[in-house]
Amino acid sequence: MLCALGALRDTVPCVRRTITRNIVSGLCMGAADLVPGVSGGTIALLFGVYENLLKQISKIVTILTFLARLNFKSVRKELRNVDWQFLFSLGIGIGIAVVTLATWLSNQIEDHPVQLSAIFFGLIVGSVLLTKREIKSWDWVKALWFILGAVAAFVVVGYSTEAVSDPSSVIVISAGAVAICAMILPGISGSFILLAFGFYDHLLEAVKDFNVPVLLNYGIGAGIGLALFSRGLSWLLRVHREKTLALLIGLMAGSLRVLWPWPSGDIGLENATLGRPVASEVLGAVTLSIVALAAVFILTTISRRFE
Repeated sequence: MLCALGALRDTVPCVRRTITRNIVSGLCMGAADLVPGVSGGTIALLFGVYENLLKQISKIVTILTFLARLNFKSVRKELRNVDWQFLFSLGIGIGIAVVTLATWLSNQIEDHPVQLSAIFFGLIVGSVLLTKREIKSWDWVKALWFILGAVAAFVVVGYSTEAVSDPSSVIVISAGAVAICAMILPGISGSFILLAFGFYDHLLEAVKDFNVPVLLNYGIGAGIGLALFSRGLSWLLRVHREKTLALLIGLMAGSLRVLWPWPSGDIGLENATLGRPVASEVLGAVTLSIVALAAVFILTTISRRFE
C-alpha cells in the first residue's frame, strides 16, 4: 500500500510536467501558425511532440473510418487507444495562442514585417540546428534527402500563380488535400500553399459567404489528405526515421525563403520573392534573428525539464 502511494506521488508531478509541456508546445505551435509562411509542424518537431501528434492523428482517422462503416465496437476499442490527455493539452495551448495573439500578431505583421520576419527567421534556423541533432550520423543518402527537401521547399514557396476563379470540385478537393499535407509538414504553411497556387482567396470567399458545397469539398480533400499522409509519414518516421528527419529538416531550411525580411516589391510576409536588404535595417534584423535563435535553445532546454 505504501509503495502504491509512493508511486502515485511520483506519477502526479510527472503528469503535471507533461501536461504543462504539451500546453507550452501548443502555445508555440499556435503562435507559429498565425504567421503566414510559418508551420506549426516546425515547432512540434522542435519540441519533440511531432511524432506523437502524427500517431494520434492516425488513430483518429482510423476511428472515423470505423465510424463510416458503422463498426461501433471497433470505434469504442480505438477510442481507448487515443492519448486524449496529449491532444487536449496541446489543443488548449493552440487555443490560447489563437485567442490571445491573433490580433497582436496581425498588427505586428502589418506594422513591423521586417522585425517579425527576422525573429521567425532566427527561430527556424535554431529549429534546423537543434533538430539536426536527432540524426546520429550523416551520410550521402541523408544529405541527399536534406538537399531534396530544401530545394523542394524553396521552389514551392516561391511559386506564384493567379487566383483561381471557378475551379471544379475535383480541383478543390485536391487543393484541400495538398494544403492539409503542407500543414502537417514542418517548414511549409498550408495557408501559404493555398496562396501560392491561387486558392487562398477562393477559400476565404467561401468562408465569408458560407458556401457549404465549396467548404465541404475543401473538407473532403483535407480528410483524404490527412488520412493518407499522416499514416504514410508515421510509417516513414518509424521505418526510415533518420532519412525522413533529414528530409523534414531540409523542408524547414528551404522554407526560410518565405521569412527573408526584405521581399522584392511590396512589403509583407506573404511575398516570397527575394529582394535586397535595406542597409538601415540590417543590423536590427540580424540582432533579432540571433536573439530568436538563442531563445530556441533556451526554450528547448527548459522544455526538456518537463519531460
